[in-house]
Parts: sequence; C-alpha cells; structure tokens
Amino acid sequence: MFSSCRLAFSCLNMSSQNSLQAGFGLQQAATCIRFSRALLIPLYIVMVAAIYGAFLYAPTEQIMKEVQRIFYFHVSAAMISFVAFAVVFVGGIAYLATRNRLWDTMAASAVEVGVFLTVIVLTTGPIWSRPAWNVGDYFLWLKWDDPRVLTEMILLMMFVAYLILRSALPEGHRKSAICSVFGIIGFLDVPIVYLSIYLWDTFHPVVITPSEIKLDPRMQHAWLVAILAFLLLTAVLILLRMGTRLQKYVAEELVYVHRGPLESEGK
Repeated sequence: MFSSCRLAFSCLNMSSQNSLQAGFGLQQAATCIRFSRALLIPLYIVMVAAIYGAFLYAPTEQIMKEVQRIFYFHVSAAMISFVAFAVVFVGGIAYLATRNRLWDTMAASAVEVGVFLTVIVLTTGPIWSRPAWNVGDYFLWLKWDDPRVLTEMILLMMFVAYLILRSALPEGHRKSAICSVFGIIGFLDVPIVYLSIYLWDTFHPVVITPSEIKLDPRMQHAWLVAILAFLLLTAVLILLRMGTRLQKYVAEELVYVHRGPLESEGK
C-alpha cells in the first residue's frame, strides 16, 4: 500500500517544466490537426474542379490528343513538390537558428509530402512520354539522358536518403540538426531541376517564358485550378503529419518522465 502511494506521488511530482512542455506540445498538435480539417472542404471542392477542368473544360491538344491531359497533374505535382521542399529549407534554417522542435517537425513532414509528390511526377511523366516521345521500351520511358529527368531523380533520392537518415538516428537535437543541414543541402537541387530545361538540351518543352504561357486560355484556367488543388493537398498533409508527429513526441516524453519512478519502484 505504502509503495503504491509512493509510486503515485512520484508520478504526480513530475516537473512543472515537463508538464508545461507536454501541454504546449498537445496544443500545437491540436492546432495543426484543426487547421488541416478546416482545409478539407475547400480541398474537396477544388479537387473536383481540377478533375473537371482537366478532363472536360480544357480543350484537347491537337498533337498529343487525350494523353496531354496528364500535364495538369504532372506539372502541378512538380511545382508544388518544389513548394514542399522550400518548406523543408525554411524549416531547417529556422530550427538551426532557434532549436524550436516545431520547425524540425514541419520540415520532416514536408519531406514526406515532397517525396510523395515527386513520385507522382516520375510516375505520370513516363506514362505521358511514351506516346509523346514515341518511346516503346518500358525502361526507357524515363529518358535517363534527359537533364530534367536526371535532376528530378537526384532530388527524389536525396530526400529518400533524408528519411532513411532520420529513421536511423536517435531522437534529440543532434538528429534534428543533422537532418536540417541535409534538408537545406537537398533543396539546392530544386532550382537546378527548374532551370534544367533552360540550361541544357532536353525533351521537355518550355511552356512558360518571361513573356507568355504557351497554352490555350482554357488550359491555363484548368492548370491553375490543378495547382491550387495540389497546394491545398500539400498543406493538409503537412499539417496532419505535424499533428501526429507532435502527439508522438509528447507521448514519448511522458513515458520517459514516468519511467524513472516506475524503474526505481521496480528495484
């Protein structure tokens, strides 16, 4: 009886600082999840509008015909993946400057979403390129000698390596700092991917120039809606992952705080 009371008293005497940190962490997690839920209805509406725009509103391209409709998803996913990796870049710098775990959580969540979008890009691209570039061999769909494809694949591999590194390192400031530096370096490939079609000879067409967008006005409208849909999807996914990560951190901290009294009682 006395031992049980002492154990309960020890657990209740957790430091006020840890209690405040846990409470603040749960509050941050709840805020992220609440914002993600608030964006769900706009996301559903814009996604339906994007599908309608890509398949029904936008006219059929004269040369590539129906397969060109992949453009609205392929290019939009590529553009918003750059936004996700920009979030990684900002989060990494902010964490190194402040050591605030919220920035590291944001960066880690954005990496997962950026990798997801990059996989979409490298999946839809070959499907589009087979009839457009007249490539018959499945393994050559990606056009490995194309600078845009090569730099995009490097981008994917760098951030997959980020995720592997993050899962291998023990929790703590050292892990967050190393991953922040890795994410900052990985982002440097983003402008290279974007500029690749201007710097080198490539199969990819130049659709946007400083003076014009080489698309039918209705195609432009459908494309803008698709970009907005992917942007909202990215925001929702990042916020959801931030919420679940913060909840996990709080749970691990509470277990760690209570482990001391529990282990001493066991002895």
